[in-house]
Amino acid sequence: MSRLRETPEGRPLPEGLTFTDAEGRVTGFDAFRGKGLVVNFWATWCPPCVAEMPALDRLHAMVARDGIEVLALSNDRGGRAQVEPFYQRTGLRHLGIWLDPRGATGRALEVRVLPTTLILDRRGLEVGRLTGEAAWDQPEVVAVIRRLTRTPAAAPATIRS
Repeated sequence: MSRLRETPEGRPLPEGLTFTDAEGRVTGFDAFRGKGLVVNFWATWCPPCVAEMPALDRLHAMVARDGIEVLALSNDRGGRAQVEPFYQRTGLRHLGIWLDPRGATGRALEVRVLPTTLILDRRGLEVGRLTGEAAWDQPEVVAVIRRLTRTPAAAPATIRS
């Protein structure tokens, strides 16, 4: 994870970012508020993206019980018709199908290369970014994701007398 750029204080996302689920329903990151997110921008035509998808699928299975979601946000213009057969062929069972076929969300988040992965904490702030392929299911990587997505400690209460 040496290529992971951490932003511990968190960087707010632009307002109004949306993408769709497999059924074509529009949603956004606010729908996942309170959960940690690993948002991977990828496409079926991108060899490093394809190579890391099984590890992302395993990661999702490992961290879902911790309140962390892995959103594999496809940039394929063919949408579900292109992504769903890929999931079936590859045996991906844990990842949902999420679509950004025009790349608008990726552009708004300054994603210039696929794959690019953003780590969002439970407040919805970007706390990490990695460009390129990673071994997402390795124990040290999972530990970093758990650390970055945990809810920051609240400021201590002041007791007044």
